[in-house]
Amino acid sequence: MFCSRCGNEYSEGAAFCSRCGAPIAGTGVAQPAPAPPGTVATVAGAAPMYYAGFWLRLVALILDGIILAIPVLFVFALMVVGFGLSVPFRRFPRGEFHDAFLAGAGFHFIFWIALISFVLYWIYYAIFESSSWQATPGKMILGLYVADLDGRRITFGRASGRFFGKLVSKYLTIYIGFIMAGFTARKQALHDILASCLVLRKI
Repeated sequence: MFCSRCGNEYSEGAAFCSRCGAPIAGTGVAQPAPAPPGTVATVAGAAPMYYAGFWLRLVALILDGIILAIPVLFVFALMVVGFGLSVPFRRFPRGEFHDAFLAGAGFHFIFWIALISFVLYWIYYAIFESSSWQATPGKMILGLYVADLDGRRITFGRASGRFFGKLVSKYLTIYIGFIMAGFTARKQALHDILASCLVLRKI
């Protein structure tokens, strides 16, 4: 048997749908008033959840990008010093910076910068979104948080899966996976759907 509101399968004798909290027809439980646009009722007695829209999520992403730029630039500076590149750069004449960078740093330098930056981004998003805050600093500023489909805190593993799912949203769909948050029913981007997550806003 399936819920008439969200399509979730439920066991015989259940009074409420375990996903959206809607009373099961024929149980004698009064039907609640429909939730306002942009919300979905949770299990009985719980407050409704408010989905975060595309533009709020975009601003939060930009804020997190600005915050993350600080440690990434710091790591870049440390690696420049570590590879002994700061002195050679001063000796190259103007107009040859690009070629000088490739010749001096080498592709191994670029590889390590990219790898360390990627790990920093992963740890940042996975730790913050699986913490008691359920949000990165950028999301916290805007009152957003990440939860599972029932509005509960997610684990580090699921937060990691959501982060790696962004690679699909970004590279395999050419950012269409991100844009999906603007028109899917629960404002989910592709990586949210893959990780069974929601991005919600506090009211």
